[in-house]
Amino acid sequence: MITLLASIAGFITSIIPELLKFLRDRQDKHHELQIMDRQMKFSGSSSNQAIEEIYIAKDMAEQVALYHTYKTGISWVDALNGSVRPVLAYSFFALYSAMKSIQYRAIHHSASAIEYMDILWSIDDQAIFAGIISFYFGQRTFSKITGRK
Repeated sequence: MITLLASIAGFITSIIPELLKFLRDRQDKHHELQIMDRQMKFSGSSSNQAIEEIYIAKDMAEQVALYHTYKTGISWVDALNGSVRPVLAYSFFALYSAMKSIQYRAIHHSASAIEYMDILWSIDDQAIFAGIISFYFGQRTFSKITGRK
């Protein structure tokens, strides 16, 4: 039952990145509309037009800079920045494997093969595994639905 709930939770939580992208896109479009409203409002007055264009250009440059801060142009810095999530995932997998190895060594002489399976592949382990797999496959599904890679 816990495995099923974890699987469903993993699948549902994979919607969160797409929802955040949608909200960010909506906010960007709202901001662009505000900029266009400002442009239309001040385009009639010739004296303030040049100053307003400078402010709008500054706002747009600021928005572009905010969304492109993760790319520095230095290849090794960009590679390191892009490797944060995979390195964390592999580190936690290594930690999890080490803990399971310690569990195996602790029960090595005192349990049968079936008891090994119950201890090393418990309901909690199944729930964790199902949640992770459901998240990644759900993320792939929603990425294909929205047309993003």
